[in-house]
Amino acid sequence: MLDSFQTPSGSTDSIDEAAVTPHDRFGELFEAVALAHIFEDSKTFADCIPRQPPEEIVEAYEQQRRQVGFDLAVFVSDHFYSDMIPGRGYEARPEHDLVEHIDNLWPVLTRNSRQHPRWSSLLALCHDYVVPGGRFREYYYWDSYFTMLGLAASGENHLMCAVTDNCADLIMRYGHMPNGNRTYYLSRSQLPLFSMMVELTERQGLRQAVDYLPQLEREYAFWMDGENTLKPGESHRRCVRLDEDSRLNRHWDDRATPREESFREDLEIAARSARPAEALFRNLRAGAESGWDFSGRWLDDVTDLSTIRTTCFVTPELNSLLFHLEQTLCRLHAATGDDARAGDFRRRSLRRQAAMDRYLWSDSRGAYYDYDFVRGQSSVHLTAGCVVPLFVGAASDAQAERVANIIANRLMTPGGLATTEITDSQQQWDHPNGWAPLQWMAIEGLRRYGFTELADTIADRWLALVEELYSRENKLVEKYVLYPGADFATGGEYPLQDGFGWTNGVTRALLAQRAGHQ
Repeated sequence: MLDSFQTPSGSTDSIDEAAVTPHDRFGELFEAVALAHIFEDSKTFADCIPRQPPEEIVEAYEQQRRQVGFDLAVFVSDHFYSDMIPGRGYEARPEHDLVEHIDNLWPVLTRNSRQHPRWSSLLALCHDYVVPGGRFREYYYWDSYFTMLGLAASGENHLMCAVTDNCADLIMRYGHMPNGNRTYYLSRSQLPLFSMMVELTERQGLRQAVDYLPQLEREYAFWMDGENTLKPGESHRRCVRLDEDSRLNRHWDDRATPREESFREDLEIAARSARPAEALFRNLRAGAESGWDFSGRWLDDVTDLSTIRTTCFVTPELNSLLFHLEQTLCRLHAATGDDARAGDFRRRSLRRQAAMDRYLWSDSRGAYYDYDFVRGQSSVHLTAGCVVPLFVGAASDAQAERVANIIANRLMTPGGLATTEITDSQQQWDHPNGWAPLQWMAIEGLRRYGFTELADTIADRWLALVEELYSRENKLVEKYVLYPGADFATGGEYPLQDGFGWTNGVTRALLAQRAGHQ
């Protein structure tokens, strides 16, 4: 079995009871179930609900495990039940167009956990929320913003506010917005889109952004933890000080253990790697925090996931979104009359923009690239992350023009924007797969700088791709092969998921834009 690993804050006593994960609770039983392949997907057991107090289950397991004829699968069935929620009998109707289909899906994907079962890994939320679909049966951070775009287009104002308020509540409860509302996601976050969520609800006339100022401040403190003690060349958690004046951020996870939702899979990767296991696990977890789990952009050898080095990179999309957060905090403090705080965040946003220009912008290649601060060099991989500085307005006009050119010449496909140019990694966040969030950020970023024709081309190609698959299969899915008529997308750790929250959201928003222009 695994050695015992330290919990995020030192000892279990220092953790809120709700933050105790299934592995924390069940130890060797959790490991035995994962390694026995009782479930095809490790996440299934991590999400199972105990039928009785966990300590009683552990005691029963210790008493029975060495008995002749002990059957682990039967034991699990006797002591746990699945949290799988059926799709409420929903069946797509071929006569429905995409707008009708998506509007009908929102209630199917809506959940509440106010009465969630005791001892579950699910974190209770105060408001309704929308899940992505398939194996993803909980509230996810960056998914939710792109889902909200569709909720806005569908007039689902109540759900828009609920999704935003859940994020605010979790930030106040735990000091950050976790990857999702599961205990095993609490040690990491995801791309920080809360300021975008707040901005969207304000733009819809549903909320005042200033009402969320405490939560925005708290999220910022989470990402910048340790910055005041760093010397040039040092890093702490998610904060990296690159030189005297430059501070940028990376992805991290406060645990260095196998991901509980991919426990067996992570152990299998570690078994074939010579790397220290904790370093490997930390980097896999950090890759999950990035949302790009996984991509060749993080790998020394794009064909070998065990070479992942996520924590060694500062990235365009993470730092762009933190730039937006800093600008939002500047604006809101100015609105409340706190000129000192507003000035501080204005200086911080300008400092970050300068650091992005210094470390993430490649003038010789005309785009933003990941920067490997451990090796002191820019990544060789062009990714769709280069569009996010445009999305938040962090690029100069000249930089935006060069990014537009490189997108048109290197990342455009018949189905929209390519994720990367990496073709041989077998990872889902690489070519030939396309992802709705990247399409949206590219479209909006290009429009922001006046590259309307290219933005419209991406939108038209993406919608044609989604519509073509919908006409054949009557479903929307998590990711797409960027070539119309192709089979379902593959790659990654799990089968293609139906649903699907952010595809629904982006597609619905783009269809609303198209209708508005007609």
